Amino acid sequence: MRWWTAVAALVAVVVLTGGCGERTPAADPSGRLYIATGNTTGVYYQLGGGYADLISKHMPGWKATAEATGASVENIQRVVRGDADVAFTLADAAGDAVRGGGAFASPQPIRALARIYANYTHVIARAGIGISSVADLKGRTVSTGGPNSGTENIALRLLRAAGLDPTRDLTTLSLTLPDTVQAMKDATIDALFWSGGVPTGGITDLVAALKGRTVFISVDGLLPGLQAEFGPVYQPVTLPGDAYKVGLDVRTIAVPNLLVVRDTMPDALAHDLTKVLFEFLPELGKVHPEGRNILLTNGPGTEPVTLHPGAAAFYRGG
Repeated sequence: MRWWTAVAALVAVVVLTGGCGERTPAADPSGRLYIATGNTTGVYYQLGGGYADLISKHMPGWKATAEATGASVENIQRVVRGDADVAFTLADAAGDAVRGGGAFASPQPIRALARIYANYTHVIARAGIGISSVADLKGRTVSTGGPNSGTENIALRLLRAAGLDPTRDLTTLSLTLPDTVQAMKDATIDALFWSGGVPTGGITDLVAALKGRTVFISVDGLLPGLQAEFGPVYQPVTLPGDAYKVGLDVRTIAVPNLLVVRDTMPDALAHDLTKVLFEFLPELGKVHPEGRNILLTNGPGTEPVTLHPGAAAFYRGG
């Protein structure tokens, strides 16, 4: 990573880029760190920007930048390739990565810094078109989230749990959150899946723009099937009605979020990245309300991803 010697870094630049001028962050010895986040209207991006600011302000010699991405799966891929140093990811996608399942053909060399807040699954349909459950999405056009995102992963699992074949029973579109919101406004899709913190800015915008013409769908009835196949990473949760000013609470599922790094990150750097996160949590709480739901007591609970030794040292008080 960026802690390579300058000589090794220069060699890597020549070999990996072939003189094409593309950025190769993993070969950068300048003290820069890149954080893979998510859609620009999502919570990962907001909190990632806040975390980057904390690193830049409180870790001398380091400058961090938050980068917009397709989120969970893509973020893990970026860390493994060396195109990012720290990644936000859902725990279910990270579990696939360490097992070599789902989108990952083989086990991925990642470790965790911390468990942070939980993502809530949002399933939202246009009102008045007969959709009141995931099963009702049969024959519809639905956004399942950006390609290689945690949202897409959860959406496809929920559809199958509801007895639907995503490739035959409905039209699924892999749209980013901004594109999904616009498609809902334009009525070119019937419903959407989204996994994110609460409130998510893009969802707030959608609900306000359509003014009563959306309905939130409960998915808790699908939870037993998900847990039977994928384990307790999926948990029941209530999406409060006042989160988006829709009045009614919605029963849905939550998945923990993790911060992950490559397993080759030096212990000292992993320790300091974990330390700066928890020492300055009040500042993250000002960036987004989910920052207040990141708790030191939950930090080391990163299953199914093993804690990085440097992060583990921080939790032990080292």
